[in-house]
Amino acid sequence: MNFAEILKKRADEFPDKPAVIFHDAVVTFRQLKEISFQVACGLAQQGLKKGDKVAIFMPNIPEYIYSFLGVFLLRGICVPLDFMLTEEEIVNFINHSESKILIAQEKKGLNLSGLKEKCPSLKEIILIGPSWQDLLNSKISLPEIKIEPKDYSSIFYTSGSTGHPKGVMLSYKHFENPVKCFDYFLHPDDKDVLICPGIPFSHLGGLDYLLLTLYFGVTLILMERFHPLEFLKNMEKYKTTIFCIVPSMYVAILSLKEYDNFDLSSLRYAVVFGAPSSPVLLERFHKAYPNAYLLNGWGMTETAAPNSYLPTGTNTKEIAGTGKFLPGTEVKIVDGELWIKGEAVMAGYYKEPELTQEALTEDGWLKTGDIARCDEQGRYSIVGRKKEMIKVSGEIVFAPEVEEAIQRHPKVKEIAIIGIADELRGEVPKAFIVLKDQEKLEAEELRYFLRQHLAHFKIPHYFEFVPSLPKNRVGKIDKEALKGRAVN
Repeated sequence: MNFAEILKKRADEFPDKPAVIFHDAVVTFRQLKEISFQVACGLAQQGLKKGDKVAIFMPNIPEYIYSFLGVFLLRGICVPLDFMLTEEEIVNFINHSESKILIAQEKKGLNLSGLKEKCPSLKEIILIGPSWQDLLNSKISLPEIKIEPKDYSSIFYTSGSTGHPKGVMLSYKHFENPVKCFDYFLHPDDKDVLICPGIPFSHLGGLDYLLLTLYFGVTLILMERFHPLEFLKNMEKYKTTIFCIVPSMYVAILSLKEYDNFDLSSLRYAVVFGAPSSPVLLERFHKAYPNAYLLNGWGMTETAAPNSYLPTGTNTKEIAGTGKFLPGTEVKIVDGELWIKGEAVMAGYYKEPELTQEALTEDGWLKTGDIARCDEQGRYSIVGRKKEMIKVSGEIVFAPEVEEAIQRHPKVKEIAIIGIADELRGEVPKAFIVLKDQEKLEAEELRYFLRQHLAHFKIPHYFEFVPSLPKNRVGKIDKEALKGRAVN
């Protein structure tokens, strides 16, 4: 993807159209181009060259977007860092990635200006404030840069379900995949309005919003963090047409008493991604907002997500299930696991040859770790993560299936299932349950309910009622954290 060309094109086509709206402040496509080029020139004056790495540490604010684009204009490599990281984690990621420059916003409790002493590769630290303004005041011109599609664009650190941080290497060519997938399945145009509900730019799902804004000329409503009430207010105010959120965000929205009081008639597509979704939740959402076409998306950082959409229309019974991949993507199921091959597959894990070899076969197949099924019409459904398979006395139990059954109980707000060790059976399911406000529920009552929906070996052996479930920065339930406290 050539960011210089696309920025100039959008600025010429829509100079005064809002590209980004943040806290009601508007950034036009002309301003987006001008500021991004200023950042690129400033970084060039700081000595940044093609292939150099720039770490970015800040919340979802416009400066994050300008930083991304400034680095991309120089054909550098972005290393987005989550704003929730500790100082020790920041140091580890900067050192592992060998980042040359850090662009950051100050955060209480962190000594960012002192990181040079701990990070040998780090030559410059640019903080939002005076040093950022100096960057924008650079007087040099943007240097000419030879562009190759396979130039590396980014290293996204993702722990996935293993807990071991891995730097996913993506090229500039990889950025074409999300655009192609959206274009093929959703057909957006410059009349659409996207809303990024706090999906962090340190996650590929956050960056996808920027790619779509640039490629299709849509307006992006940017939220610094997810707040369900503000999300609904913003959608109504700006007449949002498309959003993509994770299942737990639906839970938060539907927990609001006034969730169905908003005028969301402009909404064309409501997309759920990031984890197996509950038809129960989506049925409730669809009942409140019947104009929205519901889709289930699938993809990974390692596959330059998204890669498939599982369209269901008004039939939310199928939302957890069937759909097809973007044409040109090869897909197969090996021993129940989904394997994928094609241009969207990552280059590998940065400086992790053994992990790369575990994930990628010699002929380019990525082992996704997702358990999938394919029907007679070639439509795929994701059953769950391979690491979420629970073996109970030799029987296979998939956590999402149990979660879906429990979610159907009218008193249950949110649910997570993990497997824990058991001397007799090897492993058994344990349920962490959040109840709706003012509700009470006993474990035995829930067991009786589940006997009507699940085979006996799938019913959790332990139930723990909790006030909330831990979430990662994307909003998905953090099951690794639950495993760490699963003591009976």
